[in-house]
Amino acid sequence: MTDISLLDGGMGQELVARSGDDPTPLWATRVMLDHPGMVRDIHADYFAAGATIATTNTYAIHHDRLQLAGLDHMFHALHLRALAEAHEARAASPGSRIAGSLGPLQASYRPDLTEPLAKAAPKYAEIARILGPHVDLILIETAASVEAAEGAVIGALAAGKPVWLSVSVDDRDGTRLRSGEPVADLKRLLQHPIAALLANCSVPEAMADAMATLKPLGKPFGAYANGFTHISGNFLKDAPTVKELTHRHDLTAEKYGDFAMAWVDMGATIVGGCCEVGPAHIRHLRERLTAAGHRIV
Repeated sequence: MTDISLLDGGMGQELVARSGDDPTPLWATRVMLDHPGMVRDIHADYFAAGATIATTNTYAIHHDRLQLAGLDHMFHALHLRALAEAHEARAASPGSRIAGSLGPLQASYRPDLTEPLAKAAPKYAEIARILGPHVDLILIETAASVEAAEGAVIGALAAGKPVWLSVSVDDRDGTRLRSGEPVADLKRLLQHPIAALLANCSVPEAMADAMATLKPLGKPFGAYANGFTHISGNFLKDAPTVKELTHRHDLTAEKYGDFAMAWVDMGATIVGGCCEVGPAHIRHLRERLTAAGHRIV
């Protein structure tokens, strides 16, 4: 029997699907403004499905995104709103945890937009100080390069909470980051107090190679994959929306469960889902983990 931390699934795609609104470059942040309470309801659905960790809807709340939409004056308030909705959902799930999400600066999957440490770390630290008093851990998500990951880690330490680092890997080669750098190069970041290493927001087929590369680094590790066919070239342009991404029709809860159980068999102790992986996937995964004799913590 192994203790497994069961993350939730994707938030942004769930918001877009449930709201029926056309996606905007602000993505989940815009929906949170237009549909109060929907984030809380999605957190609650993931808890009901068996997740033990809610990831705050703060992934894309960065000055660079808000300034483009004329909403930068709401930077602090939006973080507090996302935190409140997570806490409201957790009230009915005693013993669960909240992970404060730190997404990439500028854009996802864009290592070419990586900002130098001296610029990036203070930006992340500003958010970490807001999140820190209200979360159990900081979850850095979808880091596409070693430098991007390091800037986020240094800034995240300002929260005074455990830091989990999650990177996005190449969909065709899970041993490499989106930047092309080997995942194994993350080893040099272990000079910082990183509590866990993960891979996220890549196709599930790439995650076994990522797990095999993370395992020797000696930290608790895991994965939460997405349900996109691939990251399209149009999404890598400036100010894209998720209309540029295509969801898979074959990634049933059962098939995703097969992938995730294989990661657990490799030694992963943190699993969950990313974009297009919803409550049904998490519920099935919880059932599979429990049936296999694992304890969900």
